[in-house]
Amino acid sequence: MKRFRFLQAIAALLMLPMLMNCAKTEKIANDKRIYMWVDCEANFARMSTADSIAYYTEKMQSIGVTDIVVDVKSIMGETLYDSKYAPYMGEFEGTVRPREYDMMRHFIDEGHKHGMRVHGSLNIFAGGHNFFGRGIIYNEHPEWQSIVYQPDGSLVPISEIKTNYNGMLNPSNPEVREYQKNILVEFVERYPDADGIIFDRLRYDNMTSDFSELSRQQFEAWSGLKVEKFPEDILTWADEKTWKPAKYFKQWVEWRATIIKSFVEEAHAAIHAANPNILIGDYTGAWYPTYYQLGVNWASTQYNPAERYPDWASENYYKTGYAELLDIYMTGLYYTLVTKDEVDAAQGRPIEGERGEAGMDPNDLTYCYSVEGGAELAQALTCGVVPVVGSLYVDQYKEDSEQFAKAVRQVMKSCEGGLMIFDLVHIVNRDWWALLEENMKCEE
Repeated sequence: MKRFRFLQAIAALLMLPMLMNCAKTEKIANDKRIYMWVDCEANFARMSTADSIAYYTEKMQSIGVTDIVVDVKSIMGETLYDSKYAPYMGEFEGTVRPREYDMMRHFIDEGHKHGMRVHGSLNIFAGGHNFFGRGIIYNEHPEWQSIVYQPDGSLVPISEIKTNYNGMLNPSNPEVREYQKNILVEFVERYPDADGIIFDRLRYDNMTSDFSELSRQQFEAWSGLKVEKFPEDILTWADEKTWKPAKYFKQWVEWRATIIKSFVEEAHAAIHAANPNILIGDYTGAWYPTYYQLGVNWASTQYNPAERYPDWASENYYKTGYAELLDIYMTGLYYTLVTKDEVDAAQGRPIEGERGEAGMDPNDLTYCYSVEGGAELAQALTCGVVPVVGSLYVDQYKEDSEQFAKAVRQVMKSCEGGLMIFDLVHIVNRDWWALLEENMKCEE
């Protein structure tokens, strides 16, 4: 009984930041940051001139956007500046940029002129776009791509799976890790006046990768186990769509999370050695109960998921949390359901407009699959060690401006760190500037 009361007290402490935040229902959130993400592919043509960057930067500032996140390394592994490591992204869908064109430089200069912070976003373990057959896994480094465990038992390179656009790399490969750290440091040194650097796709592709021989050897060395049947001792396929855990599953889950955390630690040290003042941030999805499938534990080390999620979390899994290493944490509240009440009302019926993200489980409609519930969970799991920025995917709302406005208000109510909008292109295409401005300045 004493132990039960002790656990109740700990749980209450972990929930306290969340509960305190949710009590602030009348405060206008003027002190919260508003981030606008500028995706490199969707905005490639639009951001190919300095005049256009100046126009949209002023437009963003005029409605209250405080921070711009500029995507400078695509999912194909190409950079939007002239890198000595990565190939230059000088063309996309017919628009051509000269190598000397420096989009990030223009954004920093314009953003700072208007009193805004400007961050660079880099896709870390992404190396190709399988729909286009383009990227470093197709050209420079095919040996770095993830090996995927298929339902028929075969192990195939991810570039051969054309139903998945993400051509992901193997995060445990030492060559991959060194290459990515070099690019991060290069960015920091090239743009010493950038305010922050945001990690994206800092993860595995899914639970079915990476099953390379290298990963097998590394796992055995880390765990001290001998995997006689690989990958069957890790997981097996129940049918063409469903995998199930095998005897070493929980150890495998923990090992993969140590791979991601160790990269964050190494990148953090390398970045701050080059510029100790730059902010370090990360974007992940908010669906924590299944996000382990991507090898990621974005929670604080103060939170131990082993009791709540015993099917996948080992007793030491909490040590893989890396929230403490971040200055900014953006959690992807990529849901059309805004409130927990809407989740209750949606039970037993299909949800229109949901975007299927890596690691999501559409069959488990819990509160965390709403903007309100996802924000509460993220704030509780990060334990106040980093501001939580609630992130919305605008295109999910189609033309439903009322639901989008409601989602914006909910984020401003629930998230201490403010709001991130993904992506600029959707605000432009729908002309939702005034709608966004009105609703991000108030709380529901």
